[in-house]
Amino acid sequence: MLNYIWSGLIIVSVVFAALLNNTSELSDALVNSGASSIQLLMTMAGIICLWSGIMKIAEESRLTQVISKAFAPLLKPLFSKLDKNSAAFRCITMNITANLLGLGNAATPFGLKAMSELHKLNNNSNTASNEMVIFVVMNTASLQILPTTIAAFRQSYKSNAPFEIMVPIWISSACALAVALIIACTFCKKQN
Repeated sequence: MLNYIWSGLIIVSVVFAALLNNTSELSDALVNSGASSIQLLMTMAGIICLWSGIMKIAEESRLTQVISKAFAPLLKPLFSKLDKNSAAFRCITMNITANLLGLGNAATPFGLKAMSELHKLNNNSNTASNEMVIFVVMNTASLQILPTTIAAFRQSYKSNAPFEIMVPIWISSACALAVALIIACTFCKKQN
């Protein structure tokens, strides 16, 4: 569906640029946006590689187990059926850690692994378990303490203070996470 929407927007833009005799502005915008997209892509690729590498080092050095133990008291009430030493619980805690650091792309491999482990624990059922639902909600409405990805975007666009948005991000992500967890936990309890 999105392909049709984007295609329609592009066609309408080209038609109106031709009708209003603005084709030179359209071609300038295409060239400039292409160049800025590549520059942004390179900036983001560097950040993603750096933090993905750090997360891999944390996993190999068993730091993930330490983080998992630190998060266990907070997460155990939400994932009461999971063993805190299980692979699923470790992946969930690493995903949450990466999201706390604002590293959504570095959190993705841990999130996929966590869902795979939760799927195994759910006897490969096609129906999501309560733990799967709560994890998806936490992952989607994640709390960000250090919004590194957004700060990198802001810095690439020449912001003088790329981290000045931290307080609004803390407030909005905490509110989103609280509301999402309340709704998810309420529906999970009603289902049981």
